[in-house]
This record gives sequence, C-alpha cells and structure tokens, in this order.
Amino acid sequence: MKIFVNKEIRKLFLALSVIWMAALLLTQGFLYRYFQRISLFLLLVFALAGGLILSACYSCFRKQDQLMEQAVSQINGYLDGNRNVRIECDDEGELYRLFHAVNSLAAVLNAHADNRLREKEFLKNTISDISHQLKTPLAALNIYNGLLQDEDVDPSLVKEFADLSEQELDRIETLVQNLLKITKLDAGSIMIEKETENVADMMGDIELHFAYRARQEQKEILLSGSDKVILFCDRDWLSEAIGNIVKNALDHTEKGDKIHIEWRALPSVVQIVVKDNGCGIHPEDLHHIFKRFYRSRFSRDRQGIGLGLPLAKAIIEAHDGSIEVDSEPGRGTVFTMNFLIPTKL
Repeated sequence: MKIFVNKEIRKLFLALSVIWMAALLLTQGFLYRYFQRISLFLLLVFALAGGLILSACYSCFRKQDQLMEQAVSQINGYLDGNRNVRIECDDEGELYRLFHAVNSLAAVLNAHADNRLREKEFLKNTISDISHQLKTPLAALNIYNGLLQDEDVDPSLVKEFADLSEQELDRIETLVQNLLKITKLDAGSIMIEKETENVADMMGDIELHFAYRARQEQKEILLSGSDKVILFCDRDWLSEAIGNIVKNALDHTEKGDKIHIEWRALPSVVQIVVKDNGCGIHPEDLHHIFKRFYRSRFSRDRQGIGLGLPLAKAIIEAHDGSIEVDSEPGRGTVFTMNFLIPTKL
C-alpha cells in the first residue's frame, strides 16, 4: 500500500507488531506457568486491541498521506506557473505549520517576482525616457555641426551656433550627472555624511549661487529665518536638493517675481520652505511632479529634463525628511520640507 512506501512508517508498524506479539506471548506464558492454561479470551482481547491500534495508525497515516499528496499537487501547480495556488492549512499541528510556511514562501516569491517585473518595466521606461531626452540635444548638435561645416556659413553665426552647441552639451551633461546621482542614491552606494550645520549659512550659499541668474532675469530671492537654527545633515547633498527646488522656482517665474526661502525650528522638526509667486502647478500635475522625466502638458518649460525634483526628493528622504508641495495656478507654489530633530525622536 502507498503509505508503506515510507520506510519510517514501515518500521513503526513492524515495531508495534513485535511489541504486540511479545506482550501476548509474555502474558500467555505467565498464565501457562502459574495456572497451566492458555486464555482464549485474552488472546481475543489482544487481537482486537492490536487490530484497533494498527487500524488507527493506518487511518492516521493514510490521512497524512492524502494531505501530503494534495500539498505536492498544489506545489507542482505553483511550479507550473499558477501563482495563486495555496495549500489548505486551517487546522493545527506541525504538518499544518509546514503548509503555512510553504504558503508564506510562495507569497514572498510572488512579491519578489512582482518587484522584478516592476524593476524591468521601470528600467525599460527609464531607458526609453533617457533616449528621448538625449534625442533632442543630439539632433540639435547634429544640425549645428552641419551648419558650422558649411563653407558658406556667415562668420558672425559661428559664435551663435557654438554657443547653442555648448548649451546642448550642458544639457546632456546635466542629464547624465543627475542620472548618476539619483541612481547611486537608489542603490544606496552614497554615504550621507551628516554634521551639524547652520541653516542660515546654507541658505545664504544657495541664494549666492543663484544671485547672478536672479539679477539677469530681474527676479528676487528673499531669505527669512533665524541664524540660530541648526540641522544635522550632509551640507553638500541637502544644498543640492534645495538648490534644485530654487532652480525650479526660477524656471517657472517671470520678470519681477519673488522667491522666498524661509526656515524655522519647530518643536520636533526643522522646516524649510521655498515659495514663489510664479505661474503655479496645474492640479493635474501635483501628484506627478516628483516622478522621473515627468513632463506636464501644461508647462511652458521645454528645456527641463524632469530629474531635478525627483533628485531633490530622493536626497531629502535620504535625510529622513519629507517634502510636500502646494500650488495654485497663477498664484505660485510652495515646497515645504520637514526634517526630524534627532534629540526629539
């Protein structure tokens, strides 16, 4: 029979049979030695008890064998590609604990498989986006190069084409550098080296970095906050994140507009706010602006590469911070960053 294929079960039944036979012989030997007779009744009782014990064991092992067959069938179904199969494990016992562990393993494998599919899809989309982003500047460079090679080109246009080519090369370099940074952050290969920094000094450096562009575009960058607020952070990385947000504000404001950078220490967080009175963000875009390469159909910015805000968000989250955005078309945008104060945790 099928259950006796298992060597351990065969050994158990053999051991029970030997014990049963030994007990019967010892009992009958005792009766014969002291009473000079053999008890047929005792023999019948032993036979009945032995039969019941062996039948109970056989029934139990047969049930377990059926459960194992069902489990193997479900596992084979999973291996054949049916990711929804599960082993019934609603009862108690070690065998059901094993089934529950197998179900948990299947769930984990499914999660890993889903993650791999998402990663492949993300990689596919990212490569497509990068190709699209590179296509425009490369096409422009090709045109400018062709014009510069033209023997009849006006010498006065050479510098113009050279400047335009430099702009496209800068655009490609920015794309590549931002991609490298955001990829390293994703991979966890960048160490965020935190130190105690004065927020007013950091914001002053950011304002200084954009001061020339602001003057050229006749815009104002205004700072507001206490010079005693400190933050435990990586100054270079966090300055880049906030700088990307300020750059975004400059990209979407007009002549005469103002960009405010404010900071304050609240009971449990240090809060940094960048707000402007520019064109604002369309409600349809608010939930997508931190997606990589996202380009709004309402935006007038055709030169952006869609990595500045996602990179800023990644850096802020690497500092255990959070970033929120609030905007109203035609009235401006507010980016609010909150960083937990370690001593308040």
